Amino acid sequence: MTDLEAMQLALDQARLAAEAGEVPVGAVVMKDGVVIATGRNAPIDGHDPTAHAEINALRAAARVLGNYRLDGCELFVTLEPCTMCSGAMLHARLRRVVFGAPDAKTGAAGSVINVFANAHLNHQTEVQGGVLAEACAGVLQTFFQQRRALQRQAHIPLREDALRTPEACFSDAAQQYTDIDGWRMHYRDTGPATSTVLCLHSRTGSSLAFQPMAWALAAAGHRVLAPDLLGFGRSDKPKKEAVHHWDWHRQVLCTWLDRLGVDQVVLVLQGEGTPLLPAERIRALVRLGADTAPLDPAPFPDGGHRAALRAFAAKGWDPQEAFPGPTLHLDGPPSAEAAQAMGYLAP
Repeated sequence: MTDLEAMQLALDQARLAAEAGEVPVGAVVMKDGVVIATGRNAPIDGHDPTAHAEINALRAAARVLGNYRLDGCELFVTLEPCTMCSGAMLHARLRRVVFGAPDAKTGAAGSVINVFANAHLNHQTEVQGGVLAEACAGVLQTFFQQRRALQRQAHIPLREDALRTPEACFSDAAQQYTDIDGWRMHYRDTGPATSTVLCLHSRTGSSLAFQPMAWALAAAGHRVLAPDLLGFGRSDKPKKEAVHHWDWHRQVLCTWLDRLGVDQVVLVLQGEGTPLLPAERIRALVRLGADTAPLDPAPFPDGGHRAALRAFAAKGWDPQEAFPGPTLHLDGPPSAEAAQAMGYLAP
């Protein structure tokens, strides 16, 4: 495997980190030309200040080799390593470190300091920078641009007939918001745009349930959209149950997809129920097992936030239309294994 190919794999890890709300840095470890471990930034998810992409990749490689010394190994990372990661690389006895974009603020491989150039250290690691530097920097720039846009979107005014769950109730990071007739709608958009998979949560859930499936499908080259329906998750919550008409939710969903330029999708439903989308917009339908997990109280801190729960649970809320196209039934919750089982439906 060439340096360019290895850095492309590190970029894939960086993009997955971005989808998880982490600063997009990815890394891979190679030995004898073969990738033996990968890692991506995860300090937010793990509440761990040491969980940089390089550290995660080093830990994974050490487990594979059964040794904390990684003699003969090479590490590829999309951003110039910091002092912590550089020190870990030296302790691991890496043969070579290759990075993409320089880091003018914390880079410890030449930008701010050069830990590797200290001749007094008992191990010398070869360092090379600038491999796919433009692409690596672009992933970071796009992430921070989107985060600034998200901060602006988060300030969509709250309608008088709506409630909004406080951000402190959530443990994960928000993804994207859009304004539909004054309602702030939250959604997750993961992966490239070669084909689109739309994931709709259960009558008590949220888009977060699909994150493991989304990462797996994105790694296979698919775009995964997972909204919080209005009344759920981070989306605005109408105060009155009467707002939650079936046709209204269908129109909101179609308006949102039109705005994203999406026509047909592979639709994934969690639990029973009729697809909200019109049949002509569904290329194939995947039904997952019902959501048996206990209700997460975070998005619904009090009775005022629970109008959608009551409306969706009412008998006869959905018209029970039959979908005439190809349908796949899978047991269990959204997962990477479920994504692999449905992969052929989203070429």
